[in-house]
Amino acid sequence: MAKVAIFFGSKSDTETMKKSADILREFGVDFKAYIISAHRAGALLSKTVKQVEADGCEVIIAGAGLAAALPGVIAGQTVLPVIGVPLECINPGKSNGLAGLDSLLSIVQMPPQIPVATVSIGGAKNAAYLAVQILALKYPEYKEKLLAFRKKLAEDVEKSGLDVEL
Repeated sequence: MAKVAIFFGSKSDTETMKKSADILREFGVDFKAYIISAHRAGALLSKTVKQVEADGCEVIIAGAGLAAALPGVIAGQTVLPVIGVPLECINPGKSNGLAGLDSLLSIVQMPPQIPVATVSIGGAKNAAYLAVQILALKYPEYKEKLLAFRKKLAEDVEKSGLDVEL
């Protein structure tokens, strides 16, 4: 049973969203990933959201660029926590000129009553860390792994941050 579902709207987003998958694997969290456009395949998206919910999914990570509707559309169809990852959409050799700011604003500006937790532009890693934190409320094994991870972070800073030569 996948505890996390990762959605993104285009195959071109795979490299960024793989970062969420890598973190979830690191913590031993089962997940499934789906490429479904909210605009091009709305009925399939609705069916898939209902299916992941029925299968016992507990958190959804959704990456989207440009109009960035995917996280909000998903949030409107489920009461599961949805974490939005704004993506910078760059066509080969071209940028849309907004460097993901359009995506960030689209995701973070959800109407009242239908929230989407939103991470930084391209912040797929933080989306996964947040998903693990949410799961840690219910699953002690994830809490233990998070505590050990945070302890190691602090130790690494202590080792490298003291007595710096300039």
